[in-house]
Amino acid sequence: MSLSTDRPLVRWAAPVAAVAVIAGATVLTTRSASADAGLPAISAQQLLVDVQGAKVAGISGTVSQSVDLGLPQLPGLSSASGSASDSPALSSIASGTHTWRVWVAGPTQQRLALVGSLGESDIIRNGTDLWAWSSQDQTAVHSTLPAHTAGTSARQLPTDLPKTPAEAAQLALAAVGKTTDVSVAGTAVVAGRPAYELVLKPKGGATRVAQVRIAVDSVTKVPLRVQVYSTKLANPAIDVGFTSVDFGVPAAAQFTFTPPPGTTVTQKALPLAAGTATKPSGAKPSIPAGATPPKVVGTGWSTVFVAKVPAGAMSQVGGGQVQALLTAIPKVSGAWGSGRLVEGTLFSVVLTDDGRVAAGAVAPAQLYAALAAG
Repeated sequence: MSLSTDRPLVRWAAPVAAVAVIAGATVLTTRSASADAGLPAISAQQLLVDVQGAKVAGISGTVSQSVDLGLPQLPGLSSASGSASDSPALSSIASGTHTWRVWVAGPTQQRLALVGSLGESDIIRNGTDLWAWSSQDQTAVHSTLPAHTAGTSARQLPTDLPKTPAEAAQLALAAVGKTTDVSVAGTAVVAGRPAYELVLKPKGGATRVAQVRIAVDSVTKVPLRVQVYSTKLANPAIDVGFTSVDFGVPAAAQFTFTPPPGTTVTQKALPLAAGTATKPSGAKPSIPAGATPPKVVGTGWSTVFVAKVPAGAMSQVGGGQVQALLTAIPKVSGAWGSGRLVEGTLFSVVLTDDGRVAAGAVAPAQLYAALAAG
């Protein structure tokens, strides 16, 4: 059984499209894993094919996630350098070091727990039941998924940062194309298992991403660790990997959730549940009223996206808190206009005073050029 699904909570296999692009367009280096490490030599292209076709009946384990995006400390937000180990809120994982427990027994049975010293926050999918639970707050939110989602997984968590090695690997492999060199740079041992080290390296120096290293289990071909390196740091900006892993099917009890006594339970309808059943499976998502499709400038790792923010949209987010946060972000200006700059280790974002947003895994100068080009 394949654990690759449509926008799953835990993504366990690389997309078929990425491998097709790699096979047809990527310049693959000739370096392959050395048999001296005790593993048979394998080419980068073959390893990519193996990752795409990885199939396991189940998986569980402990994942360590470390994130250093170099984001500024803003009022009302958690520290950019601290750890949320004492207060494991799902919205606090954009920085610091965190520990996850994961269990997957197919596309409709999944559990993801963010563990801290004072409790944990869980997302639990069991059939059409979806629970979000915080032991520290003693709260739980329950939603019922539509019957037609029986073969798919729950929607993403409040952040799109990768929380498992396979989720990070899928995002990295989806970016592979003519602008990437792919190689197998030897082997590693992750969670006690021998693994091949697949390396994705952007061509040229126009991106903040230096390289992505994916440790692939030598037996199952499931990603065990992903490290994303920035051109600005010696250590990985994102490092997510198993510290322990089991490829057996987790017990059914892991996906059965009963709110503990004293828990405040809220029933919440999913916003997309009513309309998705009537939409064709290949239908494109609609664009919100007042919004326009983003403009794409450049290609590959140095792509810049420029979009127009609908009037009043910023004031509607977080009860107007976003406007207060903007005043703490450095002011910048140029021939393109003026605005606020958020510069991290892997990306830059400019919010202009005239309501535009430019973002990319590039230096600010490239955002300015994209804005100036209209």
